[in-house]
Amino acid sequence: MLSQIAPSDDLAFFRPHQFLARENERPEAYYDILEGWACRHRLLSDGRRQITALYLPGDLCDPIWPLSGVCHDAVVALTNVRAVRRPLGDMQPLDRSRGAGLRLAESIERQSGWLVSLGRKTAVERLAHLLLELFERMRRAGLAYGQQCALPLTQTDIADATGLTAVHVNRTLQAMRAKGVLEFHSKWLRIPDLGALRDLAALGPHDPV
Repeated sequence: MLSQIAPSDDLAFFRPHQFLARENERPEAYYDILEGWACRHRLLSDGRRQITALYLPGDLCDPIWPLSGVCHDAVVALTNVRAVRRPLGDMQPLDRSRGAGLRLAESIERQSGWLVSLGRKTAVERLAHLLLELFERMRRAGLAYGQQCALPLTQTDIADATGLTAVHVNRTLQAMRAKGVLEFHSKWLRIPDLGALRDLAALGPHDPV
């Protein structure tokens, strides 16, 4: 669920494409995302981009910063973002009072899932896994409505998160729509059958999302 806002909280606002942190920067604060989406990415020398994390409402951006003190990859807003700005010195690295330790563990587990997906899964399995993960994260934040949630990602964003081309993403999504396992309407995702999408993502009954 989303963090509660205290009167003393320092709110920060970012526009789409604005940096929350730049590559190899030493941030002075981390952000508790209240609204909007952001991503961490790395650019190759030829301009290709790999999205290495997506930050949604309820996420800490980034829970690793209090441990490392450095943002190795740039973090940029994908939509308008509203967040609580918390100085790094105000948090012990594994401070469980704010759930930071739990959210760090979830972030590490999610990265493992992405690694398996990128290394071993087919295009359909990768997309199904990513969309299911995003839906479940939005639901845990209280931002899913029935079987649907906001999905403000472009097909290029999805391609850069899954290691595919935008053309491949488009074709794969069309095939998934034709099978009736998902629907897109005006940046909203609807999943008629979560079990079917889970099967399509090659997830076992006890695999985390």
